[in-house]
Amino acid sequence: MLDPKNFMEVGLAFHGHKCPAMPLGLRAAVAAMNILEVERARDKELQVISETGKGHAAGCFLDGIMVATGCTYGKSNIEKRYYNKMAFTLIDVQGQRSVRVSLKPEFFARMLKSPFVEQRKQGIPPQDIAPEITGPLVENIMSMPEEMFLDIGTITPREYTRKAGVFDAESCSQCKEMVFIDKLLDTSAGRICLACKGKAEKGD
Repeated sequence: MLDPKNFMEVGLAFHGHKCPAMPLGLRAAVAAMNILEVERARDKELQVISETGKGHAAGCFLDGIMVATGCTYGKSNIEKRYYNKMAFTLIDVQGQRSVRVSLKPEFFARMLKSPFVEQRKQGIPPQDIAPEITGPLVENIMSMPEEMFLDIGTITPREYTRKAGVFDAESCSQCKEMVFIDKLLDTSAGRICLACKGKAEKGD
């Protein structure tokens, strides 16, 4: 069984500040990994489909998920659906199984009324909120039983085909920068990248 506390130091360093949402992501991700009995992804053994969005409170949740699962944008084994929900699905690519995890609605509603969130609403950066406010919240999240704040779905079969990587690149005929060939477009002016296509359409 994986222990979320083992990811906390890395999570804080990666995330950049101490807040309740990142540890919630750690806890939720580890719960999903333990249910599926999988280890942290070294390559693309796991896939995360996140239902979070951007510009909303608690988006830091996703950083905790990335740290714990090893699913990152660099490895292309994570995607966002922008539903603005505190939920995600973890896919075991090798086992062709998945599980969905979300925050319990009543727990999340209480979190949004916490002193931490109240200060964030006033425009105070998370790193400037007093430790006596942030500390107990984080400690509580890291110690409370999963059933108090997580809704963990059942394991379901999930067909998922891992796409082969693209290893060939060519120079764009306009900007001359190297581009992986799956994103080069054939035009009368030669093979161009998406950025140059956009500039041409705008008349730049």
